[in-house]
Amino acid sequence: MKRKVAIFDIDGTIFRSSLLVELTEALLQAGIFSSSVRKQYHRSFKKWLERQGSYEQYISDVVQAFNTHMKGVRNRDFDKVALRVAHFHKNRVYRYSRDLLQELKRKKYYLLAISNSPKLILDYFGKDLGFDKIYGRIYETDEKGKLTGNALYTDFISDKSKVLSRVLLTENLTLQGSIGVGDTESDIPFLKMVSNPICFNPNKNLYKFAKKQKWKVVVERKDVIYHL
Repeated sequence: MKRKVAIFDIDGTIFRSSLLVELTEALLQAGIFSSSVRKQYHRSFKKWLERQGSYEQYISDVVQAFNTHMKGVRNRDFDKVALRVAHFHKNRVYRYSRDLLQELKRKKYYLLAISNSPKLILDYFGKDLGFDKIYGRIYETDEKGKLTGNALYTDFISDKSKVLSRVLLTENLTLQGSIGVGDTESDIPFLKMVSNPICFNPNKNLYKFAKKQKWKVVVERKDVIYHL
């Protein structure tokens, strides 16, 4: 029999932050990134913190800073910092998502994670969460073991519905009874594909879309889980 599949975003959906943000900060603290890197996203971070700017702009600035300054970083140093960050934050997860993962694992679901964070840190972070497969951004390394600054297969990983379609072709899976959990409008393509889409702590754009589609909306705040 084909296994049912459950698809999860990671950042903001399972992890109560962004793995890329935490990785960037850790590379700064380790002296691998110059202190000037933080200046590229400090303003948008401050505006978001004071609710004068968007979280999307802040994350976009972090991504740009990361992509610009990762060139020339030794892969072994990158790996070491990624492992440390993943281990430090391994329990910083939402209760709702953690419990849902455990429940679906008991029910023998195929658990799939799709994220735009670096796959290296995703593999470390997701190791104990029970995922059968994790997709994330893969970065090119040159013959000297240094990162070139180029991300591979970006068109593929940027569209989570493409990733899901690929997995359905390569694994013995069914979308019947499937579950998807996402938090931003970039997750809409794969949420449309599943039988049971769940919008968890959604941003404004996803929330508006979810309400029109009558999708399930769940918000976790402090020690309370709201079903909207």
